[in-house]
Amino acid sequence: MKVGIAAGYWGSGPPRNVDRMLAEAEALGVDSFWTAETYGSDALTPLAWWGSRTSTITLGTAVCQMSARTPTALAMAAQTVDHLSGGRVIVGIGASGPQVVEGWYGQPYPRPLERTREYVEIMRAVWAREKPVTYEGRHYQLPLDGGSGLGKPLKSIVHPLREDIPVYLGAEGPKNVALAAEIADGWTPLWFSPKSDEFYRAALAEGFGRDGARRSPSDFEIANVCWLGENDDVEKAAAKIKPVVALYAGGMGAKGANFHNDVFARMGWADACAEIQELYLRGRPDLAAQAVPTEMVEDVALIGPADKICEDIVNRWKPTCLTTLILGGWPRPENRERILEAVMS
Repeated sequence: MKVGIAAGYWGSGPPRNVDRMLAEAEALGVDSFWTAETYGSDALTPLAWWGSRTSTITLGTAVCQMSARTPTALAMAAQTVDHLSGGRVIVGIGASGPQVVEGWYGQPYPRPLERTREYVEIMRAVWAREKPVTYEGRHYQLPLDGGSGLGKPLKSIVHPLREDIPVYLGAEGPKNVALAAEIADGWTPLWFSPKSDEFYRAALAEGFGRDGARRSPSDFEIANVCWLGENDDVEKAAAKIKPVVALYAGGMGAKGANFHNDVFARMGWADACAEIQELYLRGRPDLAAQAVPTEMVEDVALIGPADKICEDIVNRWKPTCLTTLILGGWPRPENRERILEAVMS
């Protein structure tokens, strides 16, 4: 299993000490570095800024919001950073949910799987640069249908460094996971749990079995962000992550339309999720965080003292379908090498 590190998306401002963390990570043989976006910082600018300080580490987005850019715009950005980094980019994309897509980006949300398929096809046509790009889809048309009539098929001025930049799909539900296995080069889960490994393997197998599937299980990458909370007291370690779990399970989506809530419910936490969501939507995120069981955090994160974290990595996480464990937190200096070694050995 490979190991990555995540800077994620920003809170009220840039996270501190990312340059130092990234330099240490690259020196220790960490494979990849990942940024993200929701409705604040974007994923591409920090990736290019911090990535420019590196020379070997792979640079990935987990994920870029599809609704934030047209397919050609993201293809342009990806091939630009890929050139500047010497061919080290992974383009992770995701459909997000209706609250963000319609509320922040002002774009329609329905039929996200169909839209994802069209999006990826257009990006690959840009990078292939075989001819001017035309596309007739339900969601995207090049040139635009119903415009001025002056639209012209165009071919990228830039010759991509790589004509086939890896595309990973951020997915949580089984249909979207199957789509990732069918059309993408990798899958980026959110709130993956080792206890759900069999469920996800079945969804992936469905995608791999479809006619024209792009990859097979042997050359498909699965890179999961796993929160890391170090503390000799497991409860104190969990307390640092409970507000994040509460935000996603309770506040990232409307009642009845929260895909993160659905993920935790499938793990067996439906009752806890209902309480967390009710408290969050009532304006009490503090109480929602308190309602998150520690065991629920342990299902999706690495928490506790270093010995326990290493044991969990070896016994619970490494036997799963994951190929890369992206740490959502940088291990303490005194434990860093053995935690990384537990993943990579």
